[in-house]
Formats: sequence, structure tokens, C-alpha cells
Amino acid sequence: MALNPFFLQGTANEQYLIQDLINEHLKIYGVDVYYLPRKVKNIETVLREITTSEFDDNYLIEAYVNNFQGYGKNSDVLTKFGIKSTNELSLTLSKERFDTFIGEFLEAFDDDEVILDQRPREGDLIFFPLGQRLFEVKHVEFENPFYQLGKNYIYELSCELFEYEDEVFDTSIEEIQDAMDDVGYITRLVLTGTGNTAGASAAASELVTGQIRKILVTNDGTGYTEPPIITVASPPSGGTPIAVGIITNKNGVYSLKEILLKNSGSGYLVPPIITITGGGTGASGAAATAVLTDTGLQNVTIGVGSEGSGYYGPAPIVSVGGPNTAYAGFTTASLVAIKNPLTSGIGSIYIRDAGIGYTVGSAATITIQDPPIITGVGTFITDELVTGQSSGTTGRVRSWDTDTNVLRIVANSGSFYPGEIVIGAASSATYAVVSYNTDNVESSGTGADIFQNDEIEDAALGIVDFTESNPFGEY
Repeated sequence: MALNPFFLQGTANEQYLIQDLINEHLKIYGVDVYYLPRKVKNIETVLREITTSEFDDNYLIEAYVNNFQGYGKNSDVLTKFGIKSTNELSLTLSKERFDTFIGEFLEAFDDDEVILDQRPREGDLIFFPLGQRLFEVKHVEFENPFYQLGKNYIYELSCELFEYEDEVFDTSIEEIQDAMDDVGYITRLVLTGTGNTAGASAAASELVTGQIRKILVTNDGTGYTEPPIITVASPPSGGTPIAVGIITNKNGVYSLKEILLKNSGSGYLVPPIITITGGGTGASGAAATAVLTDTGLQNVTIGVGSEGSGYYGPAPIVSVGGPNTAYAGFTTASLVAIKNPLTSGIGSIYIRDAGIGYTVGSAATITIQDPPIITGVGTFITDELVTGQSSGTTGRVRSWDTDTNVLRIVANSGSFYPGEIVIGAASSATYAVVSYNTDNVESSGTGADIFQNDEIEDAALGIVDFTESNPFGEY
């Protein structure tokens, strides 16, 4: 059958008519969605991988929902990484409406720092108000149907649920910003803005005879899952030292790491016998020997009210002033700080090596390392990048509570360390980490839906009448 003689197959007026009919169908059968163009800030030069992008513009446009099968049953899949939502969405947009009301604005932002296309582009986002979900455009079909009357009239977008990857969102749309608050790896950091340096004092021997300078572990043994009891044989006269065992775990093997002294004792004529007992079921084999001195540190104490605060990370380094250099073979003492398990301060200081040449009047000043931060500074800004100075872990700020010092961020990878400093790139806010935990790992919409799947299907049927044929035809 010959073509319709009343159509000239490609005149401008015929093309305008088809486009107007499509626009009218979208106004009748479509839904309003927000189109968020991806602004690419930086591309890795070797693999051409996008490393930095942001979404700070949004455009309201009508779209026709081609299908909603992705919202049916069995759309949530349990994987070894957790629950993954596989919802997909296919939308039709008017080419004329997009080019006129979105494409022209995109062109204005096309400069050296921002890369944009003037058509829908893979990687852009669609905010679907029904369900409060963000979808990422995975494919754009712009030649289907193929040049009716010599022109294309629609864009068909194939979309999948958006998975967060460190993008910055500043859309000014409250619905979108709220949806992003619970997307990605949400890490809750408890921070501290204050700390006090601990203080300690040391008593040196006054030519006391027969101190224990240190206890050397000659065999670390195996199976020491808890600290063993260290017993030092009593001297003929003087005081018996107090010693504690420190255990370690290397590749699943527990053993005795070292023995520390609370005080050095006195009155020993020969090195005493060191007895090691306990340490857990199956612990055995550890052995140690004592080394004597006459001019070492006697004991070290934490000053009253000087245990400090803000020591949330590793125990601080303890430094000791030099011994009296008049003694031949003088050796600087070595001390170890032990944190108080009930506070953020230092509970005690033990002697690893009492040294040689410490007598009354010699310089035995004790200096304890400052906590990670003395005073917190500044206020974190939403969406700014924060970095842990020790771990190198980075993330984007979601919220900052100045009353509780709780910072919620989307962490890119890795874990923050208790005690390390976190700094905001834009605000320069600086605080120390007390503790952290990961709240959830989600894709956009997973766990943040307003409707359940069945409710979404019912609501969709109320918007689009799928009992009728697709107004854009089957193609």
C-alpha cells in the first residue's frame, strides 16, 4: 500500500506535529522527575576514570515510565557483601523538552573544569519521587524509533539504582538531600575537642645495692592467651620488685612479649629467679632472667590528678631525662605507659629498663607525649572532604552535631583509627577520634523507602494506565 499522500514524509510542520503530540502525551501520562547532570571535576589521565564529580543542579521534567517490573518481587538479592537492590527503571523524555529546558543550561557550564553533554548522558542521575530513590542513567537510546519523518523525538533512558561513590550533592532540594543522608558507607565518628597531658615523677636510687635493672625474656613460650603471673624471688634484705607480663599475638600464635617492672626492688646480691605461672590453658615454655644495677630508677608514679585525658589511640610515648654522665656505662632508662581502661588517661607507668647512673640529684625528668589534640577547632561543613591524618581514610560529611561531637560521614574506604586527627578540607575543622562505627551499607533507596514494593506498584498503576497500549508505540 502506498504512503499516505496527505503527508510529505519529513516537512518541518509534520515534525512539529509529531513532537507536539509526544509532548502532550508526556504531560498526560508522565510523572515529574528531577534530572541531575553529573559535573565531572577530575578524570584520571591514564585509565580515564572519573575521580571527582558533583551534582549541584537539578531540573524538573516530565517523563513516561516505560516499565516498573524492577519494583516487583525478588528485586532484593542477598550477596556476600550484603543485600543489594536490583531495581531498574526505563523512562522516556521528550527530546525537544530536554534540549530546550535542560540542554541549553548545561552548555553554559561546559568549561575547562566541568565536562557536560547537551543530551542525557550515562552517569547522570534521575531522582524518582515515588519511593524517594536516585537512579543512575546506564544507557541512552536516542534513535528508537528510528527517524520517523526524518527526525528523532525522544530519549529513552535505562536506569539502575544509584550506588554512592564519593560524589558531592548540593541540589537545594530537601527531598534529594534527605535521600542522600543514608546512602553509602555511613560511618559515625565520636570526636573529642579537649585533652590534657599526663604528668609523672620518678624516684632514683641513692646508691641502693642490688636493684633489678630489667627482666629479659629468654623464651617467649606459646599459648599465653592472658597475662601470666610474674613472681620475683625475694632478696636477702630490701624490697621485692613488682613485675607484670605483657603478651602478644603474631599470626595467631600467643606468646609472652616482655616483662615490665613497677619498681626495681633492692638488696639483691645475685640475679633472682623469675617464675612465670598462669597465662591461660595450655600456656607453657616462657622463661626470663633478671639484670642487676646499683644506680637505676627505683619507681615511677603518676602524679595526683595528672593521668591526663584524651589518650584514645595508642598509649603515649614516655621520655626520661638523661642519667648522671659521671657514671661509667651510664644508660638512659626506658619507660612504658599503660592506659587507664576506665578513662582516657594514663593509669600507670612501668619500667622496661631502669637504666644506669640515676641517683638522687641526677636529671630524671619524666615527659609524657601530648594527647592527639588539646583543643578542637572549627565546624565541619556538609559534603566537605575529611581525612584521617594517620589512617589516610577519607569521607564526605553528612552531619555534624556540635553538642555531642558526633560526625557522620560517608567513608570511601578503610577505617579510622581511635586517637587520630580528622581535618575538614574546606572548614579546616580539627578534632581527634574517640571511637567510630559503621551504621549501614546501602545503595540509594535501600532501607530509605517511603513505600514498600507492593505499594509502589499500586501507586504506579494509579499514575500510568498500563491497561492501554504504550502511547509511544511498541518499538
